Amino acid sequence: IIAGDWSSDVCSSDLFGFARRVNQAFYQSKEWKKARRHVIARDLGFDMGFEGYPAGPGAIVHHMNPLIEEDILSGDPAILDPEFLITVSHNTHNAIHYGSFDLLPQTLVERAPGDTTPWR
Repeated sequence: IIAGDWSSDVCSSDLFGFARRVNQAFYQSKEWKKARRHVIARDLGFDMGFEGYPAGPGAIVHHMNPLIEEDILSGDPAILDPEFLITVSHNTHNAIHYGSFDLLPQTLVERAPGDTTPWR
């Protein structure tokens, strides 16, 4: 989706800055915004897709497979595939990325077949 747009920057020696620009451009793209809207609607705005746990107005769409610069540059279709995206709250997102599990609700949820793919 973006691969051809960055040819002049590929040789950038400022790798952190370059990666940041690529990342920010991806998250501002119309393709990402469309995928984000779809995933939030599919998950009904619930944190991890679990009914009763709203993600709130600052809902985040999380990549279950870590997003790397090469995925963006190569236009890997998996980065927009709803199968690999999930709606999460800010607290859940921090828990995932920083191990802050004390931010998560402490209510136990009984597991059931298929509960890892609630949109099916």
